[in-house]
Amino acid sequence: MESIYQTKDNKPFDDLFLHKGPKGIEAYEDVVKQVSTKLKEVFSNVDRPYIGKKPSEIQKEILGLSQLAKRGESLSDFLEAIDVPILKNSLHISHEKSVAHLHCPPLLSGIAAEMMISSLNQSMDSWEQSTAATYVEKEMISWLTNRFGLPAEADGVFSSGGSQSNYMGLLLARDSFCEKYWGCTVQKHGLPEGFKRMKILCSVEAHFTVQKSASQLGLGADAVVTIKTDDHHRLSVPHLYEKLRELREEGSLPFALVGTCGTTDFGSIDPLAELAEAAHSNGLWLHVDAAFGGALIVSHTHAYKLDGIQSADSITVDFHKLFYQPISCGAFLVNDSRSFTYTNHHADYLNPESDEAEGIVNLVNKSVVTTRRFDAFKLFVSLRVVGIDRFREMIDHTFSLAKKSAQLIDRLEAFNVLNVNPELNTVIFRFQPEAVPEEQLNTLNHSIQQQLLHKGIAVIAKTKVQKATYLKFTLLNPRTEIQNIQSIIKEIEFLGVKELEKRRMIQ
Repeated sequence: MESIYQTKDNKPFDDLFLHKGPKGIEAYEDVVKQVSTKLKEVFSNVDRPYIGKKPSEIQKEILGLSQLAKRGESLSDFLEAIDVPILKNSLHISHEKSVAHLHCPPLLSGIAAEMMISSLNQSMDSWEQSTAATYVEKEMISWLTNRFGLPAEADGVFSSGGSQSNYMGLLLARDSFCEKYWGCTVQKHGLPEGFKRMKILCSVEAHFTVQKSASQLGLGADAVVTIKTDDHHRLSVPHLYEKLRELREEGSLPFALVGTCGTTDFGSIDPLAELAEAAHSNGLWLHVDAAFGGALIVSHTHAYKLDGIQSADSITVDFHKLFYQPISCGAFLVNDSRSFTYTNHHADYLNPESDEAEGIVNLVNKSVVTTRRFDAFKLFVSLRVVGIDRFREMIDHTFSLAKKSAQLIDRLEAFNVLNVNPELNTVIFRFQPEAVPEEQLNTLNHSIQQQLLHKGIAVIAKTKVQKATYLKFTLLNPRTEIQNIQSIIKEIEFLGVKELEKRRMIQ
């Protein structure tokens, strides 16, 4: 029986997929044209980073879209329906005054790559599903390991981002230690007796995924021992050695050390060379979380800050931060490809052992996930189209802007800057006029940040430093200029003074 969707000259559903037939090509061109037209309309009218609505307002508008059409609706009608509820209610991360989080504006080259990735829909688990894409990813991993100064036997795999990569680093560290110390294969036998003695060390300002990974790996968040930081928010090496002595005296088994190359708040970089020496002399696996700071490998003026990272056992690096790729795009690197034996499982229907004997590359052997997108293509396209020199210029511009911004704010009497010389491109500060009690300063700065957001003036972040509320600029956008920062600071001061006057009137 002929499908009700079939036409005289076309197969059923031809207009729903991209394929070689004229109906598929025509439908694809129409979809791309309509979406492109709508996005051009939305972006042409963006005059602020956020429309300013409260969460409840947006939720109500989204709920109004929940009626799904049984027979479908035209794409043009659908695009009109989502125009305000979704497209215009979204955060416009490419706006010059969107300076809140480690959330970058995507390069057009990355957006073009996303279109190709989605159209090809490669699955990076087996060669049979990814063919050419397998070798593109391998080439990008080779480029990265060379850039980071890792040895010839180094390897890696693309990941969804820092959380997955940090998890993988600690997974390999755990299994490597258990094999060496107990002769135990965790993959097969599970964790050995005495595993509760195992400890991971990191700074108090390391990413929360260190604790989260420890809990997911069966060690428990209590397995993470935090180390004090110095005045620059970097891991204190003397305190690290002191803590190692204490742990050994109490019978604990420290097995991994996590160094941070770019903390979330201050952008601080731990003394990587000294951490490498400490790890080597104490038999620790050194994992470096360079999700934020890894982009320094292409910086003109800041690459030296990565000294020591080449001695790491594993490294996390993200490309949806300072490499300006659409989310998600990250990589996990190891200095010895044999480390991936701890993630390697074989299935006859996917990656049979016989493939390895034939030289067939199945990337699932190196990953904790099976189906993966061809995210390496985004980096590949951008490196080819944008070029390394322009990447360097963009990254170094944001570092320069952060320094200028911190110094600008530091000159203002009513402000306090905690990092006048930012290590990367975050600036921590707050509006702090004289004679305002500490508890009022916290609520005042929180109020300022929320007003900037809900008035659509600027999107900036707030954070806590020793329980005090501070504001934060995360300056990833190379199109943001010092004039944009000056404008935001004026608004902060205006809103702060207005809020203080209002409170005095109420009192």
